[in-house]
Amino acid sequence: MKQSLLYSGKAKDIYATEEDEVIISCYKDQATAFNGLKKEEVVGKGRLNNQISSLIFDKLNRAGIATHFLEKLSDTEQLNKKVAIIPLEVVLRNYTAGSFSKRFGVAEGIALAQPIVEFYYKKDELDDPFINDEHVAFLNLATTEEIAYIKEETRKINRLLTAWFSDIGLTLIDFKLEFGKDKDGKILLADEFSPDNCRLWDADGNHMDKDVFRRGLGEMTDVYQVVWEKLQELD
Repeated sequence: MKQSLLYSGKAKDIYATEEDEVIISCYKDQATAFNGLKKEEVVGKGRLNNQISSLIFDKLNRAGIATHFLEKLSDTEQLNKKVAIIPLEVVLRNYTAGSFSKRFGVAEGIALAQPIVEFYYKKDELDDPFINDEHVAFLNLATTEEIAYIKEETRKINRLLTAWFSDIGLTLIDFKLEFGKDKDGKILLADEFSPDNCRLWDADGNHMDKDVFRRGLGEMTDVYQVVWEKLQELD
């Protein structure tokens, strides 16, 4: 079923299939941080991220969110609809943390009065700069209507995810999403949702996400395994 390699990224390889509009995403045992400056092989990470992302995307599909996810094929592979990725990283923040805290000189862990949606221009050579709606329009990345839709969909996804993680004793601090367009121009949630692209804290304030790798706080696979086991309680 898997055919030619279409794209090799930091966390996944993307392969063509016999169907033009269907691809296979293969998750890698590779961890990167700081735009690839820190990179390590982490055995088992690809399996955990594929399992977590498959479960989350399946639940989002069933909750009425339009995503690229079709099915999990194996421990490290999933079948996805082919989309043209919109070069935007869409970040939603429920609490202060990471670059937000650094940018504004505030402590981490402050609950925001309302979730904040941010855009970053997805361009490695520019270090993915923070941009606003007007920049998005200037760069022709999305129309005004598409920007509004992406923001609305992101907030809807946040309401679902916040509730699900709360049910298993985890706080969703923030997360990053990517969207793409299918052959008909419909915008779909794409890429993945895993501890690689979100911040999760447990009741004691322990990091249950990629910050464990970024900040040298422990073993990624240990905390990712805990997240995976907790998520299975939802089904």
